[in-house]
Amino acid sequence: MSPSLPGHTVLVTGATSGIGYQTARLLAESGATVLVHGRTTEEAHAAVDRLVSLAGVQADRLCPFGADFARLEEVEQLAARVLAEHPHLDVLVNNAGMAAPERHTVTVDGNEIAFQVNFLAHYLLTSLLEPALTTEPGGRVVNVSSSLHRTGSIQWADPNRARRYSRLAAYAQSQLALTVFAADPRVTAVSVHPGICATSLLPLYAHQGVAPAEGAAHVVRLCAPDTEIVNGAYYDRDQRVTPAPAATEPRTVKRLNKLADVLVGHTA
Repeated sequence: MSPSLPGHTVLVTGATSGIGYQTARLLAESGATVLVHGRTTEEAHAAVDRLVSLAGVQADRLCPFGADFARLEEVEQLAARVLAEHPHLDVLVNNAGMAAPERHTVTVDGNEIAFQVNFLAHYLLTSLLEPALTTEPGGRVVNVSSSLHRTGSIQWADPNRARRYSRLAAYAQSQLALTVFAADPRVTAVSVHPGICATSLLPLYAHQGVAPAEGAAHVVRLCAPDTEIVNGAYYDRDQRVTPAPAATEPRTVKRLNKLADVLVGHTA
């Protein structure tokens, strides 16, 4: 059963397809106001139109937002608009993600693209939205992570992996960083592996996956205020499990925050 979320406002990043789209649908059907983020404003509007026309979601529960996470300036603009229009935010779902490309690719901000899109952009967005998430008790962040974080390692001296690049290692590093970030004490946050779903990321995992809506249900459950969460907890679908050891080490959390502050220009 879907939780009841009337009066709640939730921002879902990467909500134009896959798990993010289905998460937005389930949240809106549960009564929440959903801020639907897409890489461009046009993609966000198109997703809202699909949710209304195909899924039957009420249009007044959906607000489209565009921002390319490969450009940190656009992340800052997204946060500013959200704060101006929705000064209280109940939940931030950090879902936007990409598979690392075959060739080493650096963004205009100078970061390896998967590390930026999958982690740094969410780090910056969460930091900037902290005032909205903490205006009242109960605000939370749900990071849509991956079981592949267990295979990752953060290359502290070369986070952009310029010296030795592997797309799978780059992706795993970004997911480990996102999972570690959930243990940051500033905002209550958890991470969840939603299962292997039939999305654009499926080739990283297997040949077959479950429907994205099934994975989205695990995300939505963690958004509900009646689901008690512990800061830094990690879930494999609906089960709380122990993440990779690095994910809960206070020293690693502090070190990652310091690195992320440098890479995003300490604009938070």
